[in-house]
Amino acid sequence: MFSVPAMGVATAINLQATGATTAVATGDFVLIASEENPVARALRANGIAVTALHSHMLNENPRLLFMHFWGEGDAVKLARGLRAALDQMDIKRT
Repeated sequence: MFSVPAMGVATAINLQATGATTAVATGDFVLIASEENPVARALRANGIAVTALHSHMLNENPRLLFMHFWGEGDAVKLARGLRAALDQMDIKRT
């Protein structure tokens, strides 16, 4: 699928403090099919729930999946869990 940068898709991660050492995390990852299971495993292994998995489009190639998540608890553990999930994605680093 071709898209100009302003029309691209993006992963959204929101982490908000709820106390001195606690936080909530929510957002969604944009994934290709081969990333779905490794990312879900990384989230669940760190106490972060997958709350939805679906597609927003009809005929894109490659097929894009949107995995929504929610977690609450120790802020450092949540951040490490999100990092573990990101590490399972084929992300271009600039």
